[in-house]
Amino acid sequence: MRETLSLNQLHQHYISKTLPKKDFEELIFKYILDHYRQFHLPNWSKEKCTDYLCSLYPRISRAIDTYKNIGSTFEAYILSKVYWYARERWSKEADHHVTEYACWTARAEDMAFEEHEPEYAESHPAGKPVSNPRQVLILLLKSYFYISEDFISRAAPYIGIEKERLSRMIDELRDLRLKRDEEIRELRERLHCQYYRCLAFESKLEKAAEGSALHERMKDRVERARKRYASMRKRYRSLRMDATNREIAQVLGVAKGTVDSNLYALKQKIKTVEAGK
Repeated sequence: MRETLSLNQLHQHYISKTLPKKDFEELIFKYILDHYRQFHLPNWSKEKCTDYLCSLYPRISRAIDTYKNIGSTFEAYILSKVYWYARERWSKEADHHVTEYACWTARAEDMAFEEHEPEYAESHPAGKPVSNPRQVLILLLKSYFYISEDFISRAAPYIGIEKERLSRMIDELRDLRLKRDEEIRELRERLHCQYYRCLAFESKLEKAAEGSALHERMKDRVERARKRYASMRKRYRSLRMDATNREIAQVLGVAKGTVDSNLYALKQKIKTVEAGK
């Protein structure tokens, strides 16, 4: 018989002490599930509504204790609670989808570059040394951050050095710069997260009614998030990803001036080539 009663009737039984709270909660749960369309939930299936109501159960219990008969009926009170909790959950899910989309958008370009390594034109016969292997070695160490194992195996014959020895040099350089590289990686991840946060705030701003308190609050958040993102990008660009000349000299066991002079000579060669084009 209880199953056919309305929430208002069930509440009357509860306040008259003829219905224990535990049974009252279970009957409310069943009533909402049987009449879930009445509660204006999003376009959820009955299975999704069941999952939602399971997470809502503790709030329903608190709502019973906080209800006061000051004009609205108990059924209207519960209806509003269920509806607004559903809006809150829907909003969180929307934020999650926005963040996920932003994640793939932000990383798509990197993934495209990483998917296939470009083919390099063979300007020298395999294994034939270049004219100045020391300069090439220093330049390679300078760009250690972008060097892959495959590139090491292909570059080693050209500079007349064993692959294992070249790998050890780069590993030693990475060890020297471990702390700095960790800082760069950490900042890059924070930069990605801040980018996602900006997109999530912008999505909320678009959905908020213009002139409302929520719209003004989200507008302020978007502005602050964008400023922080710009500041983080500026700091990231200022970080040095290439090895310092002093670090290269330490790995090679030569004076820093030797590294300086070789890199300077390379710059002059590049300028000469560009001027001749």
